Formats: sequence, structure tokens, C-alpha cells
Amino acid sequence: MAEVQKDKAGSREDTLRFLEMVGLFSTQAMIALGKLTNPVTQKTEKNLPAARLFIDTLEMLERKTTGNLTADETKVLQATLTDLRLNYIEEAQAPAPAAGSVSSTAASEESKVKFQKKYD
Repeated sequence: MAEVQKDKAGSREDTLRFLEMVGLFSTQAMIALGKLTNPVTQKTEKNLPAARLFIDTLEMLERKTTGNLTADETKVLQATLTDLRLNYIEEAQAPAPAAGSVSSTAASEESKVKFQKKYD
């Protein structure tokens, strides 16, 4: 059976971990929305289903922790969700780039290339 948290405020360490987790999911959602550069690929790519997954996970966390968070934790979670939802709507409504066009990210990546070796 699940253990019920008796101390509503929790420990300072728990608060920091909670805020880090919210920040982690928020950052991943912003990367998936194409708002931040992916630190692994160094590219800005849009993946709306992945963004939706991170937002849905934070929404589940909000539902499951109702009544167990401090006022500050609740404010951070709600503000994060509001920001992510608005960004998701903005990206979902944005027109898709034309099939043959080069995105600004790809164009900037190409402009950074100083030397290309070609084999004929």
C-alpha cells in the first residue's frame, strides 16, 4: 500500500528535487517544441508528440500531488504548465515548413561548415 506523506511541507531536499524534476520535464518539453536547442544533436527540432508526453506527465504529477505541495511548489508547477501549454498551442498552430525549403537551423548549420571534402 502506498505511504501517505504526513508532513505537507516536506523536507527542503524534497522541495529541491521536486523543482528539479519539474524543471527537467519543462526543459525536455521546450526542446521537443523546438524552443531550445537539443544539447546532444546541437539542432533545434520540433517533436510535438514528445512535447505532449512531457506536458501530460507534468499534468499527471499535478493531479497526483494535489494537497501535498507547498504554495510555492504549486505556483511553480502551475506556471510551468501554463507556459508549456501556451508554447505547445503556438507550435501546433504554426504552419509546417515547405517540403523543399531549408530550415533556418539547417541553413545556419551549413554556414558554419568551413571545409567540405568531396569524393568524385
